[in-house]
Amino acid sequence: MEMITIVALLVLAQYMLFSFQVGKARGQYEIEAPAVSGHPVFERRLRVQQNTLEQLVVFLPSLWFFGIYVSAWLGALLGLVFLVGRFLYSAGYVAEPGKRTMGFAIGFLVQVTLLLGALIGALIAFFG
Repeated sequence: MEMITIVALLVLAQYMLFSFQVGKARGQYEIEAPAVSGHPVFERRLRVQQNTLEQLVVFLPSLWFFGIYVSAWLGALLGLVFLVGRFLYSAGYVAEPGKRTMGFAIGFLVQVTLLLGALIGALIAFFG
């Protein structure tokens, strides 16, 4: 389970990086708090941060339950794929919002795999 812990912490560190990038863009483009609109790059960075937060609600519990009921190593590997997907999502979205699709799809497929795998594993453990 140590690998799950490491991956979960890496994903949380990535979220903190995205939050830092929002703050940096806020200063760079002179967007005074509490404003959440202004320069398009600021808005894209903010959207990346918010979308990542939304994804973490499903990703983190699914990662842990997958690690418990299916495989910690496979869960950690899938978690690393999610991490890469989020970086691709961020880079694509900030460059041009239409370029976010691949990164989003990677993360979404990982989440579905983790969620369904954990659910099936828990059902097998319960009824097995």
